[in-house]
Amino acid sequence: MTAIPETETLPETATNARRVALIVAIAFFMQLLDSTIISTSLPQMGASFGVPAVAMSIGITVYMLTMAVFVPLSGWLADRFGARNIFLLAIILFTLASLACGFSQNLTQFVAARVVQGLGSALMTPVGRILVLRNASKSELLNATALITWPALFAPVVGPVLGGFITTYLSWHWNFFINIPLGVIGLALVARFIPGDREADPKPLDWPGFVLTSAGLALLLYGLERIAHPEDGVLPTVLLIAAGIVIGWLAMRHLRRAPHPLLDLSSFKVLTFAISTLAAGTIFRVAINATPFLLPLLFQVGFGLSPVDAGMMILAYFLGNLGMKTVTTPTLRRFGFRSVLVVNGLIASASIAACAAISPQTPQALVIVLMLIAGLSRSMQFTALNTLAFADIDAAQRSSAATLSSMLQQVAMLFGVAVAAAILNLSQIARDRPALDLVDFRIAFLAIGAIGLVASFRFLALPPGAGAEVSGHAPRN
Repeated sequence: MTAIPETETLPETATNARRVALIVAIAFFMQLLDSTIISTSLPQMGASFGVPAVAMSIGITVYMLTMAVFVPLSGWLADRFGARNIFLLAIILFTLASLACGFSQNLTQFVAARVVQGLGSALMTPVGRILVLRNASKSELLNATALITWPALFAPVVGPVLGGFITTYLSWHWNFFINIPLGVIGLALVARFIPGDREADPKPLDWPGFVLTSAGLALLLYGLERIAHPEDGVLPTVLLIAAGIVIGWLAMRHLRRAPHPLLDLSSFKVLTFAISTLAAGTIFRVAINATPFLLPLLFQVGFGLSPVDAGMMILAYFLGNLGMKTVTTPTLRRFGFRSVLVVNGLIASASIAACAAISPQTPQALVIVLMLIAGLSRSMQFTALNTLAFADIDAAQRSSAATLSSMLQQVAMLFGVAVAAAILNLSQIARDRPALDLVDFRIAFLAIGAIGLVASFRFLALPPGAGAEVSGHAPRN
């Protein structure tokens, strides 16, 4: 069965598009929850395996690197074997690997299971986006994207809280076993409701493109991840990032010249995709991804709150993310992508910077209001960026565009955490203090807010009618 042409209309298109997006969102939530929930249980896992807690970080590292290696291949696999089949395979691998993680008896078994889990995750995100793009018309793309965006907004916020609860009152094993029912439900829904599809004439595999792209992405992400751990040494980190950039440049050079490139870079010639994914979008995602990393540290280290009390404060941030969902579509329809990305971006950036002004003496109600505003604006920006990215992408570019978007979002996620961690560490070193203080967090929030402000103004490069076919906004002449 071939991919659905852009001009073709499916029966009950709107219902089908929402159904597919909701099913994909369930799988995304399972994947992203696992990525954020594990960090809370590393000390208990280390004790169970008889190794230091710091040694458990290899479980996170191998997962991330496996994802980096196989994400570039996901689009080609979807075209060659069918997006639905690869998505099913991704869920199966992830679910079985989660079961293996929970039953692991030592660090070696756990690392092996995490490699398989990383492979499933690498295929799940871009292929899930491809499924949504192929089953949603442009008029339904905004609603469909809003559905698959909520896991990325909620999981980083609820994951640590849920993980702490499970680890405290059950055991670390259940942080992985919780994926089993989600995986089984996802498999049943995909098999029942998502139609099969496959490119009629898939391209041969571009092996040089795969090796160069995977190696460049893996080195870059590993280098960025190490920035958050300065005790590991600065020189290896710099060399890893430099090698990743150089190999990445070689990969792009190859992809532009290859007769059948693994990734079609022509997507970057589409203005809406380039700005929302590569230029301003990546910069703003740095600010978006730095904030969930900084907030728990601010409340626990800066304010001296217990993990439970800090989690309750962050719950307001989560509720803000949830509350915006009902107004995202009408807001974009009323004002358009350009105005929303600029104005909402300024609000989101200001709310991040405003976190520098709060202290343990700040009235709790005021802090909660700030968390709500930060969560609301973050949700709006995330959904607008993810939707606009594919507003003008044609059918032939979908697989590569979805893969490129996933790769760049991985970079932005790690870069956001790396930048925030680097600012905290540099501030502490500059002040010559033995531990982080509230001042360090104030500097970090102001710097991250400034990054968001710069990106917000960059969205002015979009035309007033950008993505109008998707948002339904009619710009004034």
